[in-house]
Amino acid sequence: MSSFFGAIMTPLYWLVSIILVGFHKFFSLFFDPASGAAWALSIIGLTLGIRAMLIPLFVKQIRSSRNMQLLQPRVKELQAKYSHDRERLAQETMALYKETGTNPLASCMPLLLQMPIFIALYQLISKAANGKGHGVLSDAAAQQMSEAKLFGVHISSTFTTANGDIKVQVLAAFLVVAMTATTFLTQRQLMSKNMPADAMTGQYAQQQKMLLYVLPIVFAVGGIAFPIGLLLYWTTSNLWTMGQQFFVIRNSPAPNTEAFRAKEARDAAKAAKKGIKPGVPSVGEEATEQIENRPAQRQQPKKQTRSQRKSGGQNRQPSNNEEGTDE
Repeated sequence: MSSFFGAIMTPLYWLVSIILVGFHKFFSLFFDPASGAAWALSIIGLTLGIRAMLIPLFVKQIRSSRNMQLLQPRVKELQAKYSHDRERLAQETMALYKETGTNPLASCMPLLLQMPIFIALYQLISKAANGKGHGVLSDAAAQQMSEAKLFGVHISSTFTTANGDIKVQVLAAFLVVAMTATTFLTQRQLMSKNMPADAMTGQYAQQQKMLLYVLPIVFAVGGIAFPIGLLLYWTTSNLWTMGQQFFVIRNSPAPNTEAFRAKEARDAAKAAKKGIKPGVPSVGEEATEQIENRPAQRQQPKKQTRSQRKSGGQNRQPSNNEEGTDE
């Protein structure tokens, strides 16, 4: 089992260490390589790099969460219809998800993919505290990292191993609170602004409400054992999530939500500034509508020769409008 876990984690150790060392070399151009600023900014750079790579998954997560919310009324109908048959209910629910292209697990993918990276960074910092490198992080660089101080506190220190050091406890507690608060606010932002009213009472909504309070508690309890560097990583990641989620909700909100109504109000205000009245098409739209609604022109009959007119039109060729008609 350990060999299987190692086979999975070893590539991540190398990936995380490569990105971390690369950012450290960059920030060493501006700061002392042994300073806490250089290593703290390297961890922040690592966080932003990882989150940037996860943007496509985050977009899928938002779409999946929105679909799950919008499908709640139909899920409720299925629950009422097949309440006596759980197996049929499960089949019909999965068929509904398949029909609409919704993956219930997609909303958890960014978090699930971050956890191995989180573990890899934890192992790197933990080994660095003992002066041992991993991946491309050499022993010398690991020793330098373990001795680096941020606000007078070693990056590898934890709240539980502070040994009465007030500086360590204060900084660790601050980052634990920041990590917990950003986790709570991110989930609350999604539920309060981008969930329709009829989706707040379903099973999916109940799960989201439970996570709203359970996840912060889990992070708060576990956070006291995390090194300062790891708390810095997770807090930065949460701030990225909040900003990214705010952008998506603001510009592409789910229908019938507070965010959707706010976007409609902003669009109406922008239209008013441009002098466009609500419900009045623009010049381009009006011209297009006139062209589409314009009646078809009547086709003129073909010109006849003088001999054809004298013969009474016997040799006249019928026009397109007269083809197929009875004489």
